[in-house]
Amino acid sequence: MTTTPVHTERTERTDLYPTRGPREVTTPRQDPVVWPTSGGSGTSSAPSTPGPISRADLGGFERDGFLTVDRLIGPDEVALHRAELERLVSDPGVRADERSIIEPKSQDVRSVFEVHRISEIFAGLVRDERVVGRARQILGSDVYVHQSRINVKPGFGASGFYWHSDFETWHAEDGLPHMRAVSVSIALTENYDTNGGLMIMPGSHKSFLGCAGETPRDNYKQSLKMQDAGTPSHEALTRMADEHGIRLFTGRAGSATWFDCNCMHGSGDNITPYPRSNVFIVFNSVENAAVEPFAAPAPRPEFIGARDFTPVR
Repeated sequence: MTTTPVHTERTERTDLYPTRGPREVTTPRQDPVVWPTSGGSGTSSAPSTPGPISRADLGGFERDGFLTVDRLIGPDEVALHRAELERLVSDPGVRADERSIIEPKSQDVRSVFEVHRISEIFAGLVRDERVVGRARQILGSDVYVHQSRINVKPGFGASGFYWHSDFETWHAEDGLPHMRAVSVSIALTENYDTNGGLMIMPGSHKSFLGCAGETPRDNYKQSLKMQDAGTPSHEALTRMADEHGIRLFTGRAGSATWFDCNCMHGSGDNITPYPRSNVFIVFNSVENAAVEPFAAPAPRPEFIGARDFTPVR
């Protein structure tokens, strides 16, 4: 599959994935899922970058859009990162920072963004070859962190995240030109089938659903608490669920789920007594640096969509 070169100037770029228009539009994916090594032929059949993912698992990622690792980090590492999460969410200074998102009902901390910049422990996790090595292997190049955050989903009422494609927002509001980003969610608590776990529609990453409606100015202030702009219609979600099905991810603390930037995914509320806390890292190729937003008045803040494209080392 031939890809369009990345352009960094508004006057030269081509919008491969139109969205936020008067109606929903479905566009076939124009980019590889597993990218060839930089400098290759630009086809998904070209040799992939060496890394810890087996050829069979790369094939599964290509087909389904996700990959699970049962134990990415061990129990001692889980305890270290869980303690750091607790320290951050209980710090009044962190809570008052704009990088913290507060639950509307409980007033508990829901998410803390840019954790790799405010915590050396999470920065070390980003640089860990078990983590960044898989990102380089999938994306076929050096990578930088487009976004990082801890998601805290305490029991007894923490709200979920409605169905969405991350790339739809990153394209529309952050200006990522191509589908050359991958996310990893690392469980710091047990992920049960009852405490608001991640759900993905397998294979949904192969087509792009452009959503209807304009992007309000400073939309991020609302969307980080409850998604509105960039939300698929019930009809489109029903069609996709009928076609692809829905997979619910469970796993012990230390397990991880990697998923393509265009997977349709979401999670439900957590009304159980058992918290679900994860660290979430988005890696983007350095060859897919953000340009001006494709469907928003201005880029989102740096702590949500990075404009520093320095490779992870």
